[in-house]
This record gives sequence, structure tokens and C-alpha cells, in this order.
Amino acid sequence: MTERRSRRLWWAAAVIAIGGGTLAWAAPSLTPGTVASPPVVVITTTPPAPVIPLPPEEITARVIPTVVTITATAGFTTTAGTGIVLSPDGVVLTNHHVISGASDISAVNLSNGLIYDVDVLGYDSVHDLAVLRLGGASDLPVAVVGTSATLRRGDTVTAIGNAEGGGVAVPAPGTVTNLGVTVDTRNSTTGSRNQLKGMVEVDADIRPGDSGGPLVNSVAEVVGVNSAGNAVSERTDTSPAPQSYAIPIDDAMTVVDQVLGGQSTETVRVGPTPVLGVAVKDHRNPPTGAEVVAVNYDSPAEHLGLTKGSVITSFAANPVASSADLTRVMSTHRPGDRIDVNWLDADGVARSGSLILVPGPPR
Repeated sequence: MTERRSRRLWWAAAVIAIGGGTLAWAAPSLTPGTVASPPVVVITTTPPAPVIPLPPEEITARVIPTVVTITATAGFTTTAGTGIVLSPDGVVLTNHHVISGASDISAVNLSNGLIYDVDVLGYDSVHDLAVLRLGGASDLPVAVVGTSATLRRGDTVTAIGNAEGGGVAVPAPGTVTNLGVTVDTRNSTTGSRNQLKGMVEVDADIRPGDSGGPLVNSVAEVVGVNSAGNAVSERTDTSPAPQSYAIPIDDAMTVVDQVLGGQSTETVRVGPTPVLGVAVKDHRNPPTGAEVVAVNYDSPAEHLGLTKGSVITSFAANPVASSADLTRVMSTHRPGDRIDVNWLDADGVARSGSLILVPGPPR
């Protein structure tokens, strides 16, 4: 097993076997003048076939061809991650935090070694999931997607990913230690925080770069998406035990289906991301709204006249009482939409105007 090393960062397996069976009814003949006995029901069942775990090397051999390593560039920052191939034409599942803010994304498929340009089909930042497509891909090996519904504590699992961003898929064996866990995470690159619920906790040593990779069960079925871990640079006898987390694959596939079906929601963004060009926070003093704390150069917001200290109170005819309100309304729009905006400038003077949203990186 390859030794896995890194800095500190917080970042599942059962097969359902249904026994077939036959149902036989034995009905006695009826004689006139006698009382019929109730039918006798004889049930015969066939015991489920035993699940035979695969050797570790066989699990790795089956899974690695269905994995891509991902490189995402945002300004001067580069993020390494992993993705799970879901279709021969290159639909890939990964973590949102792997591609968040990236202006350029590429992926290497580990079955053929080819480098692909990546398009973001959609994402759910709240649940830390993103759906990508590899440009021009065809005939790729596809991951076998299992279910997380039957996971139990003690199940054997293996996390596989681009550990340390080395471009090589490395397995990390472990077991399920808990289910339905809520985790507060921090992105090691941006420092942003998020709370993930319903997570699968494992004692596999998930590393930076493993994010978005598959967590597989003992028969190489994907049961989770690796997302967070407590990796340390040098493990010693006094180091904390590995404690890592994966998003249940059933939850992840719900988001995949929404994205591929074009179903945008308050958390799921489908298609290109619209950009307003501001950073905001809640303005709690009346009137409430989304207070602008920064404006991007040459952005729609700057062209409109928004400045630091402005308070957005209405966006696209929707009242805005908080930064979350602005985010929610933005999620329903696309690049190219013309938006009416009402705001108070830094001096408290009411202003209004319209702007056109432009495309930008996933957020």
C-alpha cells in the first residue's frame, strides 16, 4: 500500500441480495357434507448468495480506470482533485470545492491517459457536489454505482483518489465508523467554510487531492464521494486516528439527476454561472438588505454604479433582506439576463438601474 502523506485538512458497503422463492398451495379435495380444512401454505426460500469481497488489488484494478484526476485553476491558485466517470461520453461527478471559482479546468482519465478540457454542467455548493463533462470523450470505462442506503458500521470500504495531487490514484482502505454525521468543513485553499449533513464517516486516510473521488465497498461499487478528512503531514503513534467523510452516493446521484435533467433549484445551479461582480454581507440595520463589501473591476455591478457600502434592497423585482436572498435570486438567472436593481448608496440615497449578468466561474 502506498504511503500517503499531507498537511492537516478536514474534508461507504453492502450488496443487497434478494432470495428468490416459490409459493406452493396444497388444497385438500372437498367431500360433500364435510368441512373444508384451510389451505396449507408451504413456503420454500433460497438463501441469498454470499457476498464475496474482492481482494484489495482487484478493487483498485476495477476502480482506477473509472477515475479522473482534476486540475482547476483560479487566478494564481491551482486545486487538485478527483472525479468519478458516470458515462462513456465523459459525465463526471466530483466535489464543488474542487472546481469552485476556477476559470480553467482540465482532467486526465486514468484508463487512457488523455487530457480533457472540462465543462461544468451544474453544481450544488451547499452539498459540495459538481457535475462535469469531459470535452470530446467517448468509450470511457464507467464506475459501478452502488447504494449507500444499506451501509452499516463496520463495513469495509476503500477511498481512491488523486492523493496529494500527484496525478496517480492511490487507495486508502478503511471501515465505516458512523453514519448520518454533520461536519463543519474548511477549504484549505480559500478558507471558506461549509456544513455538510448526512455524511458517511470512515477511518480511511483521505488526503488533499482525494476530494471528489470514489468511496467503494468490498465489491468495488461506489457508495460515497470523498469530501473531507483530517490528514496530517507525518503520522506517528500519537497522531489522531484517520477520520474522514464521504457524501452518500444516493444523495449525490439525486443532484446528478437534477443537473442532467436541467432542474435548477435554490441550491442546484444548472448551466453557466451568472456574475454580478460583488461580495456582500447581511445589512441588519433598517432597511435590511445585502450590503456590498467589494466590487469587482469592470463588472456589471461596477458599471451600474454599486460601490462599497451600497445596500441592495431589490433584485429582479424580488425583495432582498439579506445576502442569502440575493444568492437565492441569482440562482434563478443566467448570463445575459437583464436585471432591475434597487439599492441605497453609501450615503443612504435610494437609487435604481438595470444591468446585464455576464458568465463567470462556478461559485
